[in-house]
Amino acid sequence: MSQKTIITSEKAPKALGPYSVAVQAGGFIFCSGQLGLNPATNELAPGGIESQTRQALTNLKNVLEAAGSSLDKVVKTTVFLQDMAEFAQMNYIYGEFFTAGFPARSTVQVAALPKNGAVEIEAVALA
Repeated sequence: MSQKTIITSEKAPKALGPYSVAVQAGGFIFCSGQLGLNPATNELAPGGIESQTRQALTNLKNVLEAAGSSLDKVVKTTVFLQDMAEFAQMNYIYGEFFTAGFPARSTVQVAALPKNGAVEIEAVALA
């Protein structure tokens, strides 16, 4: 029987609803979407898409590290953008965090994100 382990991190924002920040199961870590929220204030990083992307990926990194994994072990991400016109800015910052052996990725534009965020990024990684 498979088991699941709930992952938490003091270095990432708490879940905004009835869900886990990440779950480890079957050799994988499934990370819920991370907004560009500062974990200390629960407010969006000021400065728009670039700073929110950087904060979202930092949050994701911290969640993965709390699970004993890392960004290097990410196999798939999904990026949700409020405005696809900001793809290039998000992609530039994303490239600072993922530099080789890139994970598979989907990027979609959505009507809105929690807290009116500009970007949300979720990931699946190897444990």
